[in-house]
Amino acid sequence: MEETSAGGLVLDSAHDAAKAALIGRLDRRGRLRWSLPKGHVEAGETAEDAAIREVAEETGIQGRVLAPLGTIDFWFVADGRRVHKTVHHFLLLAQGGELSDEDVEVEQVEWVPLTQLAARLAYDDERRLVERVPALLADTG
Repeated sequence: MEETSAGGLVLDSAHDAAKAALIGRLDRRGRLRWSLPKGHVEAGETAEDAAIREVAEETGIQGRVLAPLGTIDFWFVADGRRVHKTVHHFLLLAQGGELSDEDVEVEQVEWVPLTQLAARLAYDDERRLVERVPALLADTG
């Protein structure tokens, strides 16, 4: 079975130091795990459109895509089926909205300074993606 999701790292660069919105979800053991906002790509939707929608739904922030950030794929088992999941991530720039944890899937949401992202993210593959942000920002500059 194949699943495709999209999401990304939304930046607020309106302050002295750029910050990114991260979401906190509870894992199966009840631990808070910080990650990038993401969700399923819906029928007729591009990965970029899904990333913009999911970031807005999970953080309250409207963003525009600056550049692709990278793709993560992995396998897991759910309901007795092997699932291959592909997640397309994008770098987004905040355009409006207000940080909010109203989404039922999100426990907390925070603006985190870029210098603290790697330490805060729970997953190695997402940490590897955010290592690319300074170079992408220089290229889109």
